[in-house]
Amino acid sequence: MSTVDSIPGVALVTGAARRIGAYTVRALHAAGFNVIIHYRSSESDAETLAHDLNRLRDNSARIIQADLLDTPHLPELVSHAITCWGRLDVLVNNASSFYPTDIGQISERDWDILVGSNLKAPLFLIQAAAEELRKNHGCIINMVDIHADRPLKHYPVYSAAKAGLVSLTKSMARELGPEVRVNAVAPGAILWPEAPHADAQHQAIISRTALKREGSPEDIARTIEFLVRQAPYITGQVITVDGGRTLGN
Repeated sequence: MSTVDSIPGVALVTGAARRIGAYTVRALHAAGFNVIIHYRSSESDAETLAHDLNRLRDNSARIIQADLLDTPHLPELVSHAITCWGRLDVLVNNASSFYPTDIGQISERDWDILVGSNLKAPLFLIQAAAEELRKNHGCIINMVDIHADRPLKHYPVYSAAKAGLVSLTKSMARELGPEVRVNAVAPGAILWPEAPHADAQHQAIISRTALKREGSPEDIARTIEFLVRQAPYITGQVITVDGGRTLGN
């Protein structure tokens, strides 16, 4: 059975039941971490993932349900995560809402959802976890987006929220150093959700990458694992994983 003394640490990944979050959980688990799989509504996927990981290594994965837009309860999410194995070493802010918001149709609810999931929730989770991460000389990884710097047409609120998360990453690196490292990963054309305009824009972006192909979730998961395990002198940085899209053409 896994114990705190026999593992590299404990990682909490938000939005981890599916897609890139699940790949990240698997990568960190394979690296020896015990993992906490946060989900909002994908309970079945979270349970299946935890079951698979616990079959590989007993008592190494747990699930926690929470709505990240419920700000007053975010400290409870972190506290619950710490009680799983008595510590927390890594926080990966992966959960994100993504949908278009065309000018003239943007509602305050759109703002609350997109800024809430992509910027507000990471801030308050970091604040709640800061003391524990400082104690353990841990690290934080925020999932940003290449469109923080190059806004995506039809997605102004999402793009602005991710730009805010880039700034938050750098601010938190200053605030929490030297004990805690804070970095971000900016994916390019990787597993976009289905949404109006998305497919055509996705194909156009792929055509403008230097590598002329879509990246994989494993590319992101490996980058996160690198920042967690092999980058002790990197903080306040955004690692772009986009196949050369931001080189221009």
